[in-house]
Amino acid sequence: MNTDKYLFIKSSQMSDFESFEKIKDAKEELENLSKELAQLQDVMYADDRYSILICLQGMDTSGKDSLVREVFKSVNVNGVNVFSFKTPNTEELAHDYLWRHYTKLPERGKIAIFNRTHYENVLVTRVHPEYILAESIPNFESVEKITDAFYHDRMDQINAFEKHLVQNGTIVLKFFLHMSKDEQKNRLLRRLDKPEKNWKFSAGDIKERKSWDEYMKAYEDLLEKTSTDIAPWYVIPADHKDTARYLVARAIIQKLQSFNFNYPKLSDLEKNNLNLYRTEIENS
Repeated sequence: MNTDKYLFIKSSQMSDFESFEKIKDAKEELENLSKELAQLQDVMYADDRYSILICLQGMDTSGKDSLVREVFKSVNVNGVNVFSFKTPNTEELAHDYLWRHYTKLPERGKIAIFNRTHYENVLVTRVHPEYILAESIPNFESVEKITDAFYHDRMDQINAFEKHLVQNGTIVLKFFLHMSKDEQKNRLLRRLDKPEKNWKFSAGDIKERKSWDEYMKAYEDLLEKTSTDIAPWYVIPADHKDTARYLVARAIIQKLQSFNFNYPKLSDLEKNNLNLYRTEIENS
């Protein structure tokens, strides 16, 4: 993948992040950003007009789980929900492929994080088209019928899905944590070397790593076709975890600040009632 071409694609607000280098003091800065994000979510909840959908994609070991933990650690636990979409279960396969994602969308005032997202339906299934057969889609009874056109149709459907969300008050932010193949090797080896990390390792990780080039090709295609003005992709250099977390937090905050959320203003009557309540409490 040509990372220069896809770095922060269609995301002019990220123009101050030109370098792939490790950002100095990123870990310390993230502490402040996490608190700022918590404050913005609190105002957004009171404002009661918008919700936020954060989409995280990346190869195995790209740091999605730890990013969620560090970026959102200051946000009220009632204000954020995290969902991970893996192999669909029987109930999910009985519906169309977007159904399970609809059921996890955030209500107004809250943040939903999709740790692996609806894009798995044009990534994993593109590398392993045989998975599509489990969906029992009419006229697609064999792998031979599942062509590039099939996935491009799905991308159009996903664009329409996200357009619908945005037009109805959901802010959609999509991040691809772009890690190098060498860095993935290092992280997989650490999972083997550290006993406390062994449980995270799966033999399937090795199988998927062998398809690295196919995944990069699939990512490049979806970035080209699904990065839109209303729901752009941010391609985040992820070899340095602290830097990646910092960049994601900055992007989210910059986007939310553009909406000018406000706490509701009280009417004169309501303000007078507050004074009455204060007096009653003080005299109780």
